[in-house]
Amino acid sequence: MITIYTNETCPYCKQVKEELNKAEIEFIERLTKDWPTKWADITNLTGIPTVPTIEYNNEYFIPGRDFNNPKNLIDTLENHKKSSYSQSKIILERLKTLNFNISMAFSRTDQLLRKLETKLNTEENEHKSTD
Repeated sequence: MITIYTNETCPYCKQVKEELNKAEIEFIERLTKDWPTKWADITNLTGIPTVPTIEYNNEYFIPGRDFNNPKNLIDTLENHKKSSYSQSKIILERLKTLNFNISMAFSRTDQLLRKLETKLNTEENEHKSTD
């Protein structure tokens, strides 16, 4: 069963619930204010206090991290399979992926900064030559 943690004022939560209903996916809604201890446990575990947070097969799906829109969430849930790998193997592989993504982000940032530096130096030299 899918559990969705929401709050009453979240328009995105409403949109996600509507799409789950359209897809005929059953879920239990839990308002974070009515489940403060469980919600605190989830946010301590994930480090992301964002709604709607979806719990399914003892995993958490968070907008922006695990899905980008309600359709993407539905596709993820419909195709989700419980892993046959141990938790430690899953964690190791996810850490490797995280490390790779961070490395790539730093590399792209470095490339952009070098381009900016080159452009600024070129403009500075052009400005000096016209003085």
